[in-house]
Amino acid sequence: MAKGGFRGGFGGMNQAQMIKQAQKMQQDMMKMQEELENKEYEASAGGGAVKARVSGKRELVGLEIAPDAIDPDDAEMLQDMIIAAVNEALRKAEESMASGMSKITGGLGFGF
Repeated sequence: MAKGGFRGGFGGMNQAQMIKQAQKMQQDMMKMQEELENKEYEASAGGGAVKARVSGKRELVGLEIAPDAIDPDDAEMLQDMIIAAVNEALRKAEESMASGMSKITGGLGFGF
């Protein structure tokens, strides 16, 4: 082996610096996750006839249905609007969480 071989650094960073940076990133991620879980995301369907609110914990926390959206002869349409509104609100929550986490990880690809 040639003299001076590999010295264990990563881009000029020693292990202690890497560990400290990883710990800070972990703390930042936990803080961001907590903030995002406490947020609410809203979406509507049917031109606003149905509005759904979900938390960052992916729980349905609110559902509003306009009285004129309730047609006893067409319950299926109301069900479809509820599903669409809830799914869109959940998609917004996921998108917000992924965006927030990628800001912290710098696009390292951790799958958030």
